Amino acid sequence: MTRTTRTALISGSSIAGPTLAFWLNRCGYAVTVVERASAPRSGGYPIDVRGTALEVVRRMGILPRLRDAHIDLRRLTFLHEDGSEVASIHPHTVTGGVEGRDLEVRRGDLTDALHAAVRDDVEFLFNDSIATLDQHAHGVDVTFRGGGARSFDVVLGADGIHSDTREMLFGPEDQFHHYLGYCFAVFTMRNTFGLSHETVMWNAPGRAAALYAVGDDDAVHAFFTFARPELPFSAFPDPAAQRGLVAEVFADAGWEVPGMLTAMRDADDLYFDAVGQIRMPHWSSGRVALAGDAAYAPSFLTGQGTSLALVGAYMLACSLAGRDHTEGFAAYEDGTREFVSANQALVGKGGATLFPTTAEALAQRNDRLRHLGATPPAQGRPAHSALTLPEFPPTS
Repeated sequence: MTRTTRTALISGSSIAGPTLAFWLNRCGYAVTVVERASAPRSGGYPIDVRGTALEVVRRMGILPRLRDAHIDLRRLTFLHEDGSEVASIHPHTVTGGVEGRDLEVRRGDLTDALHAAVRDDVEFLFNDSIATLDQHAHGVDVTFRGGGARSFDVVLGADGIHSDTREMLFGPEDQFHHYLGYCFAVFTMRNTFGLSHETVMWNAPGRAAALYAVGDDDAVHAFFTFARPELPFSAFPDPAAQRGLVAEVFADAGWEVPGMLTAMRDADDLYFDAVGQIRMPHWSSGRVALAGDAAYAPSFLTGQGTSLALVGAYMLACSLAGRDHTEGFAAYEDGTREFVSANQALVGKGGATLFPTTAEALAQRNDRLRHLGATPPAQGRPAHSALTLPEFPPTS
């Protein structure tokens, strides 16, 4: 393939970022990835790769590695407020996953595989981030917080739901963030419960606590989710306030919640955020475009954040192959938006019903759970596979 001198700067090296870098490199771009962390981020909670996204990782050559890392979660148990069992079902029955085809892996296993696929072909700048962007007719002048300045033909923001790139180009996040009425906290703690390849979820109206064991490890992922009519703005910049808010909401809860709250106080990996989606009328401005959560975070209620990041990154790179940025960005939106919208809409088709906010709604959900079949459906949700990937590079 004939190389060109076009250059691209990608902000963010989690999932969408290295996927973009891989495919842009294949179509002749000289790619630089800037990441504020000191190295690719390992660890993290498990994530799902489903539907069209499986074809992206297959084409990247990393599907066998991810198959080897598959967690194979086998059971999802729901509990009443008193700790007694409501139902125990296969996780795919709730998520819409397909047994034997879809993947669930530790987030770090996916990011490691993506980085390994691209690290020899692109430039990585760790411990750094974009300070300023100045667009002009011939490119984008970028200054970096670590010092120095460079110019690129295009800049692509893949820096997450709280994207700095998006804020620089489009303005404050609150214009695009659609709060879905919940907050959540996740951290790791010791597995003293004998859990293996399973999730156990306790529910009360407007509150849920879950323990997620990805294998036979000594640690489990602990989750707290709770309804909140208004965003708790004061808690976001203050980890102590986050811990205090969660402890207050779950102060009278039973089951294993008191021990989880104790573990949370000492956890060094607590992540707290609001449950929301990013919805934007356009994903590009001039020579800058967004991908993944920065452009269209669907929220964990859909289970499709990782898959949208993989598919969106592929579609953006494919759209730029052989086109200038104006045509490429237009083709990206035209080819991807319907898929994004369908998957974001999943939040209204079962995701939020995992966390009912009233006693009546919780009783109705529990009744539905008891009547679900023991065997998950053979087909996933249509939205997961609603886009057929074009060939890369696209044929004329």
